[in-house]
Amino acid sequence: MARRRIPHAMAYVTAPDRETARTIARVVIEGRLAACANYWPVESRYWWRGAQEETNEFVIIFKTRRSLVRKLIAAVQRVHPAEVPCIVSYPMGPALPAYLSWIDAETAQR
Repeated sequence: MARRRIPHAMAYVTAPDRETARTIARVVIEGRLAACANYWPVESRYWWRGAQEETNEFVIIFKTRRSLVRKLIAAVQRVHPAEVPCIVSYPMGPALPAYLSWIDAETAQR
């Protein structure tokens, strides 16, 4: 059975604070690498260099085209202050067709 290529993706990024999240979102959106960025505060617990860390961060979710994910990751990496930032993506599932068309219209052409 042939796999159907999913043309849209979501990217999940964490930032250390609101101002950094805004900067990252602005760089990505101005570069037309995503149509939208949502960000909000979260509490995080994770392992870093053998020790557990607990901190407040901001999560950023980007809505984009799958073909732009690598460029989006590179753009975030250029402005992110962390040594190893959390930048992951996943295919977007079924969505409102008009919303997907909006993403296409507001992002850079391949």
